[in-house]
Amino acid sequence: MRQGIVKSVRHLLPILALAGVSLAVWAAWLGWDQHRDVQPDGMTTGPYQAWQVIGLLLTLLAAVYWAASRRYIAGAVIGTTAGLTVAAYFDWSDDSSGLFMVGVGIVMVGSLVVTAVACAVIAFAKRDG
Repeated sequence: MRQGIVKSVRHLLPILALAGVSLAVWAAWLGWDQHRDVQPDGMTTGPYQAWQVIGLLLTLLAAVYWAASRRYIAGAVIGTTAGLTVAAYFDWSDDSSGLFMVGVGIVMVGSLVVTAVACAVIAFAKRDG
């Protein structure tokens, strides 16, 4: 019985760790910038700049690399996807149009696919190396 609990915790811990890292990284890179920029021609952009999103991706890539290189593939994929999805939901949920759920869905599917591909590449590279 005790072996089963220890094994379950060992499988759950990387998922929770990557979800927590994803939430923290979203808050660090994107959470503080909530204002849209108005261009001189009246067009609005934002609220995020490209360098913020690139920083988020590179920081998450380091965490995913750490997990995938230690064979925590499910933890990397599920944890990162869950963390980014929750962060996007809470960050965008004040949108009055209700379309924020479309964006949250895109973040969920996109992070799932990209993280799975990144983990597969990392695992393949580590296996051959």
